[in-house]
Amino acid sequence: MFDLSGRNAFVTGSARGIGLAIAQALAGAGAKVLMHGATASGHLAAAASALNADYVVGDLCKPEDVDAMAAEAQAKTGGVDILVLNGSAQSYTGLGNFTVAEFQRLMQANVAASFQLIWIFAPLMAERGFGRIISVSSINQLKPAERLAVYSATKAALANLTAMTARQFAAEGVTANTILPGLIETDRNREALANKEFAESLRATIPARRFGTPRDCAGIVVYLASDEASYVTGAEIPIAGGWQL
Repeated sequence: MFDLSGRNAFVTGSARGIGLAIAQALAGAGAKVLMHGATASGHLAAAASALNADYVVGDLCKPEDVDAMAAEAQAKTGGVDILVLNGSAQSYTGLGNFTVAEFQRLMQANVAASFQLIWIFAPLMAERGFGRIISVSSINQLKPAERLAVYSATKAALANLTAMTARQFAAEGVTANTILPGLIETDRNREALANKEFAESLRATIPARRFGTPRDCAGIVVYLASDEASYVTGAEIPIAGGWQL
């Protein structure tokens, strides 16, 4: 089960963290993976090399970069079967501290860029009769943290966009689902969790009494990308140790 041999997967934001774990899991299931980073780096190149994968570079905050990397992805794969929308931008600050420019930056990276990629790849998937779109949202979509006010709003918008994609393309063999990671130990969260007292106060609110790891997010993506999940679309799946309860 869950054999992805012969499938092409494109994972945005896959140089590290959750995106890297997803890329590794998809490759392990037999998919040919195309990775992505905002900029070229030795870390991205090494991660791709370890998976015998190629990669593209593009800033999700720039619409022209998104169009360019989508065209490159299409050329390098010959057709994307599995699109994982993982790349995002985040700002730790309250709503009153946001500037209009920062709000627009997060909306572009977290929502508009995903719309661009869905707009490009979903119709092509529909033409081939197979497609898997998996959006990586956040538990903040359901329980918005005050210091992640705009980030939470963008993730809710992404989930809504994904649901509409699921409805529109279901009859053509294209599914679209959303996963909602909780507090995952990644580079992005390292600084916040370095405060031991703060970290323990958060851990105490999670029913599983632990933080998640990037690997905790990867297995469900392999399932959603597989033939076995052909009748699962429009789902929103928390990966949060019960934090959503």
